[in-house]
Amino acid sequence: MSDALHLVCPHCSAVNRVPTERLNQQPKCGQCHQALFTGHPLELTEANFSKYLGQSQIPLLVDFWAAWCGPCKMMAPAFAQAAQMLEPAVLLGKVDTDRHRYLSEDFGIRSIPTLILFKNGREIAREAGAMSLQDILRWTRSHLV
Repeated sequence: MSDALHLVCPHCSAVNRVPTERLNQQPKCGQCHQALFTGHPLELTEANFSKYLGQSQIPLLVDFWAAWCGPCKMMAPAFAQAAQMLEPAVLLGKVDTDRHRYLSEDFGIRSIPTLILFKNGREIAREAGAMSLQDILRWTRSHLV
């Protein structure tokens, strides 16, 4: 029997069990039949954050940002591109710090943008400040070796 990972569907929030060898084969949700990987960062909220953190077994890279933040706006296109390049090895998500203040407080966000990389539900790396696409890719991959 092959190893399998649990993944939360970005469309219906169902938890899916996907064999690791099928991760690169565009797996679909068993409940809603939509793609489990969209190539776009997930919109993370106080309502769904813990489900992605605790039930998806793929590393999660989170961008804590705000709409008024110039460096956040500059980094947003690079972060979106990174989602296309890092999936299915890493899920990417965004937390609007103005809308979800409790998440910002829980993770001690003091400046934005701040990237936090989680693995197995635990923070493994953190970086504050805007990054280019290449820097996001290099930084993320360096912590997952």
